[in-house]
Amino acid sequence: MPQNAQYPDLDIPASNLLDFIFAPYEPHSEDEPIWHDSSNVSSSLSKSQSLHRIKQLAVALDNLGIGQQEVVMIFSPNHICVPILYLGIVGCKRIFSGANPIYTVNEVAYQMQDTGAKAIFVHPSLLDTAISAARKAGLPQDRLFQFDDHPHPEKEGVKDWFSVLGSDSAASSYHWPKLSPEQAKETVATINYSSGTTGLPKGVMISHSNIIANVMQAVFMRDQEMPYNPKGEYRPASRPQERWCAFLPLYHAYGQLMTCLIAPLLGIKVYVMRKFEYSAFLQVVESRKITHLQVAPPVIVMLARRPETKKYDISSVKYIMCGAAPLSKELQNEVSSRYNLIITQGWGMTETTCAGMAVPGGANDKTGSTGLLNPNTEAMLLDDDGKKVTETGIPGELFVKGPQICLGELCLTSFLPISPARVFSSRNSEMLTRSASQGIGATRRRRQRCSTMAGYEPVILR
Repeated sequence: MPQNAQYPDLDIPASNLLDFIFAPYEPHSEDEPIWHDSSNVSSSLSKSQSLHRIKQLAVALDNLGIGQQEVVMIFSPNHICVPILYLGIVGCKRIFSGANPIYTVNEVAYQMQDTGAKAIFVHPSLLDTAISAARKAGLPQDRLFQFDDHPHPEKEGVKDWFSVLGSDSAASSYHWPKLSPEQAKETVATINYSSGTTGLPKGVMISHSNIIANVMQAVFMRDQEMPYNPKGEYRPASRPQERWCAFLPLYHAYGQLMTCLIAPLLGIKVYVMRKFEYSAFLQVVESRKITHLQVAPPVIVMLARRPETKKYDISSVKYIMCGAAPLSKELQNEVSSRYNLIITQGWGMTETTCAGMAVPGGANDKTGSTGLLNPNTEAMLLDDDGKKVTETGIPGELFVKGPQICLGELCLTSFLPISPARVFSSRNSEMLTRSASQGIGATRRRRQRCSTMAGYEPVILR
C-alpha cells in the first residue's frame, strides 16, 4: 500500500494561474513593491504594476499572432521583469519555457525546436547567441525581442519588448481566459527542462492546476511548526514580515516557485540578483536585512568555508530552505549552529512541478531529512525487485502520486504522457532512503538504474 501524507488534504482550486495569484487577499497592499532590483532598490514592481504589464504583454502576444498553447521562450539572466513574463505568458494561455543563459547556440536551438517556440525574449547580452540559434532552429528573426527591465535601442534588427507591448487602454480592457477545473488540469502552463534523466534535457509539461497545487503545498509546509498560527490562511496577521534574496535561476522550477509565485501570492519583498556572486550576495543579505533564503547546497558550503562571510552581518537570516541536491546533516547542523538559524531540506523534481516533500518550515531538524510528503500526496518506495521498502535505512526508487505530478514530457514536440493515475517514478534520477523518524525521505544519492512497480505505470523517460 502507498504511504499517504500525514497532513489532511488541502482544498486546491483549479483555475487560471492568474486568478489564483491575483485573487484579492487582504491586508496586503497591491501597491506595495514585491520585486526589487538588489543593486538598485529604486527599480521595483508592485502587484498592481505587474498586473498592468502582464495585460500589456498578453495584448502584444495577441497582436503578434502567437496562438494559445504555443510556446514563448525566454533566454535571460534574472531581473525583476522575468516574473512578469512568466505570469503573463502563462496567464494568457501561452506556454512559458526558460532557457539557461549559459546555453550555447546548439543548446538554445535544441530547446527552440523541441518546444516549437514561436517567439523568444532574449536579454541584450545574449542576443548574438539567440540570433544564431534562431537561424539554426528556423525561427524568423522578427520573432526575437530584446528583454530587460529597461528599454534598449533596436539592435541587429531585433526590437525591444517594450516597443511591442499593448497600449494602456488595450491592457485596461484585457481579460485573461477563464479556465474550468478540467481545463486548468489539461492546459499546459510551462515547459521546464529536466536534466535528471539520461540523454538530452527533457521538456516537462506542467499545467495550471499542477502549479496551483504545488504552490499551496509549499506554502502549507513552510508554515508548519512556525511560531505564528496560519490556520489555513495565506497571510495570517501574525506572520512576521519576510525579505528574500532571489538568486536562484528563474528558468528553473525552484526559482519560479519561490520568486514568481509564492512571493507575489504572500506579498513578500524579494531582492532579485541578476547573477550569483558570493560577496555581492552577502552584501544584499546585510544591507536588505534578508530574513529567508532559498538555496542549493553549494551556498551552504560557502557559508561554512568562505572566509569573507565574516566581513558581513547576516544575523537577519532566520530560515534557510535547501533543495535541488543532497545536503549532509553535518554541514546543515554546522551552519545552523554557527549562524543561529534554522535550515530545512526538501525533495522534488521538475516532474513534480517542484516540491514533493519537505521538512516543516519551523522544525529545527538535525537529521538531514528531506522531510514529509506534501499534503494530497502519496508515495511508495520500492527496492530493485519491485518490493516495498519497509525497513529503516534501505534505499529504493520513489513513486509519487499527487496533483503536482506533471502532464508528461516532450520528445521533439511529440507528447509522452504519464499514466492516467498521475504516478511519477524517480527512475534514473535519485534514490531515497527510508528514515525511522520521518518515513520516506531521509537521505538521497544519485542512482543510475531503475526498477518498475507492478500496477503503476511511471512517467515515460528517454
